[in-house]
Amino acid sequence: MTRSVLADLDAVLAVARRNSFRGAALELGMSTTALSNAIGKLEQRLGIRLFNRTTRSVSLTDAGKAFVERVGPAMTDIHDAMHAAQSLQETPSGILRINAFASAAREVMAPLVLSFLRRHPQVHVDLVTEGRLVDIVAAGFDMGLRPADLVPSDMVSLSLGLPRSNAVVASPDFLRMHGRPIVPTDLHRFPCIRARLPNHALFRWRFEKEGETVQIDVQGALTLDEPSLVRIAAQSGVGLGYVMEADVREDLAAGRLVRVLEDWTPALAPLSLYYPGRKNPPAAFRVFVQSARAFAEGNG
Repeated sequence: MTRSVLADLDAVLAVARRNSFRGAALELGMSTTALSNAIGKLEQRLGIRLFNRTTRSVSLTDAGKAFVERVGPAMTDIHDAMHAAQSLQETPSGILRINAFASAAREVMAPLVLSFLRRHPQVHVDLVTEGRLVDIVAAGFDMGLRPADLVPSDMVSLSLGLPRSNAVVASPDFLRMHGRPIVPTDLHRFPCIRARLPNHALFRWRFEKEGETVQIDVQGALTLDEPSLVRIAAQSGVGLGYVMEADVREDLAAGRLVRVLEDWTPALAPLSLYYPGRKNPPAAFRVFVQSARAFAEGNG
């Protein structure tokens, strides 16, 4: 079986999992056009249509369902055999696909991911950030990075030990002009930078102290959907911003931003690297987990 045929079969399985050419193309790291052409050529070779395609949806034909049911387990066996062979490599290489929340990725990018790549230059890390939870196995990822309380119970989980919390911040000039909020309900009197979630809903700022929880629907002249922009806007004195403390740690140390309501933003669940149990993981996978474990021990 040639490498191109294996790639075509993986493409069929990806489209079947995602029910979407676009989603499968993103997963496989190729263009939608190239993926569609590959599926079309395979259908021509087989003499059957595998997918029903409309402008709005993609679904397997009856022949496609039968094909996937036979090919899926076989491809799992083939990839397991390839992983077993790769696990014997002396030099880790290949692609390592990791899914993460953007905030989680920012926290470990330099100290874990980039450090790993410097030591293992033959490994390619494909880090995909999303604002939603995904099934990393169904989506074709090797591992995921999430807060520990969001890790599925059937996964192997490794806590990275990083201290984490949210932070309400503002520029020194803003606080001199407007004063400081003392309790979360004070925020109703302050201009704030609103945040929009990936599902387009407006984020309500969350606080907790001594068992009391509060959510505030803040008001302000600016709404953003990217944390790095909230940081910039807060530095500019537009309003108070609600961000991950790790994203503004350097700004706080340098005095560009000042933290308020700190006693209302307690520690969050630690980040965890998680993955399904594997009998013969590739060398790149095994070494990355070892690097993550060493990183966690350094934060313990």
